[in-house]
Amino acid sequence: MTTTIFLTIAVIVLIFVVIFQIAKASEYVSVIKGENESRKQNNKINGFLMLSFMVVGLIGVWYCNDLLYPKTLLVHPAASNHGERVDSMLWVTLWVTGIVFVATQILLFWFAYKYQEKEGAKVFYFPHNNFIEALWTVVPAIVLAVLVIIGLRNWYSFTGDAPEGAMQVEVTGKQFGWIFRYPGKDEKLGKKYFKVIDNATNPLGLIWSDDAALGLKDDKDTHDDIVVEQTMYLVKGKPVRLIIGSRDVIHDVGLPHFRLKMDAVPGIPTTMWFTPTMTTEEMRKETGNPNFEYELSCDQMCGNGHYSMKGTVKVVTQAEFDAWKATKSPAYYAAFPDKAPAKPTVPDSTGTGKAKDTAKAIAKN
Repeated sequence: MTTTIFLTIAVIVLIFVVIFQIAKASEYVSVIKGENESRKQNNKINGFLMLSFMVVGLIGVWYCNDLLYPKTLLVHPAASNHGERVDSMLWVTLWVTGIVFVATQILLFWFAYKYQEKEGAKVFYFPHNNFIEALWTVVPAIVLAVLVIIGLRNWYSFTGDAPEGAMQVEVTGKQFGWIFRYPGKDEKLGKKYFKVIDNATNPLGLIWSDDAALGLKDDKDTHDDIVVEQTMYLVKGKPVRLIIGSRDVIHDVGLPHFRLKMDAVPGIPTTMWFTPTMTTEEMRKETGNPNFEYELSCDQMCGNGHYSMKGTVKVVTQAEFDAWKATKSPAYYAAFPDKAPAKPTVPDSTGTGKAKDTAKAIAKN
């Protein structure tokens, strides 16, 4: 690999040296033949170089695409329903802009070669044409308007109301990690207040006790909320509504495999929803990577530890999700362990008194 890099650099340097020598030679010719003859020769050389640059440049574009495309996320399908629409929108944009790019570059360099200065050629001055000006103004405007409309339609779909019965997960960014909150059996997320945040027992500032000094009232809805960090569990085929916020600075919830992202702003909750379409295990088979994990990244520079702000999303079946959730105790009992109910021993079929815990196996995976 190192040898290839050095060889490539050497070839590039050699090309520049050759061009420099050609330029110097043209200067010597201009001295001998005179300025007018030198200009004509330079035009021929420049015209040929422009045509050569066009061919080499387009080959380079194709080669880079062929080389780097397998390393992009587009190789594998999006893992959400909205992600499929994003991919479709991206392909339409790439085709439109790609065709325009190739056409304009070919015309640009071909014209530079074809219409170089020639003996006896008469210059035609073309000052104005209403039809052409209308054409190159109206057509791009229509195409761009269509692309914008498609984008806005998708955006309103992502950020609009989630289907009835959708899961709710609150995602909170902090320097430098993620906190996830799930509602309990009441399917309601309790209120929170930033002034009662305690990193040890209450990282989100959930309100669960009266505080006359702060004017807070006991919020029973928080007593069964489940709080976990760094790993978010979702269910395949079930819509999920993310309620996104931040505990300190602006972060950004980036879900590259689901093709979605949304800012996490302190004090201003943002929302988006989607439906996962592939479990983590299915995506491992799709990618051929047995260690694959869905990534939740921070897509907004948020401080010195920004590079390390990475979470994991596990997409599982409904049964696996229920088993995982059954192992989690409400955050209320972490703050008030004395109020936690005693855990009964559930005997298994062997009668040993030890339950088989499939959820723990899921969590380890």
